[in-house]
Amino acid sequence: MSSAVLLIHCPDKSGLVASVSDFLARYHGNILHFDQHVDAESQVFFMRAEWELDGFQLNKEEIGTQFELQIASRFDMKWELFFSEERPRMGLFVSQLSHCLFDILSRHEANELAVDIPFILSNHTSLEPVARRFEIPFFHVPNSKDIKQNAEKTILELVHLHKIDFMVLARYMQILSAEFVEQFPNRIINIHHSFLPAFPGAKPYHSAHQRGVKIIGATSHYVTSDLDAGPIIEQDIVRVTHKDSIDDLVLKGRDLEKLVLSRAIRHHINRKILVYGNKTVVF
Repeated sequence: MSSAVLLIHCPDKSGLVASVSDFLARYHGNILHFDQHVDAESQVFFMRAEWELDGFQLNKEEIGTQFELQIASRFDMKWELFFSEERPRMGLFVSQLSHCLFDILSRHEANELAVDIPFILSNHTSLEPVARRFEIPFFHVPNSKDIKQNAEKTILELVHLHKIDFMVLARYMQILSAEFVEQFPNRIINIHHSFLPAFPGAKPYHSAHQRGVKIIGATSHYVTSDLDAGPIIEQDIVRVTHKDSIDDLVLKGRDLEKLVLSRAIRHHINRKILVYGNKTVVF
């Protein structure tokens, strides 16, 4: 089944829901999902509408033009239009930890993620055998503080060459420069443990264990120029006790990272996320 999705946000006022639903009904659109939310504090209206294209009396090229003329311009709407048959192209970035990479590739192979993966990119070579196993091109691009500018130039060339729609940092242990990130707003997804900023550094699970934490978690967010401060897409937690060793915390934490990252990717490719300021509305 082929469908279309409209993501909308605008100043809140009466008649918004009725106007959008009337537009779809006028052209015989069978609505599949129709969700809305109002941020009462900022008085901003958010909507996600999905409908079948079979029987819809506007062709794909006409939908955006007519929606702008008839509805969006009247309500000062910001909107995006997507079609289900258009599969996003996702670039996977990794370093040496493999748990998120294996999880994503397994879900992709099981048809749980409706994306194409043109390449896997890493600043190390240790995960190249994983890429070969799943028959996905692998690019080794060394990256460090001293060569970051040249490395990001190479990465940018690969992203454009392979027409990447969005990137996933599946435990890519490099900080992307502000200049790079700002070219891809809301198109780079990251995953990390939720101990930041309470437990920063290379061994957060060790620090958490020493403090006797009772909850550990993981957070997936869009990358911005402010380190680990981008709009949050998905989070989850698991309880731990004094009986859990550091290894137990690491294992439980990595399980959460896989789950939270896969959810975030699914939200993104299903066009369920609206970003406003530094927050997200996830339908």
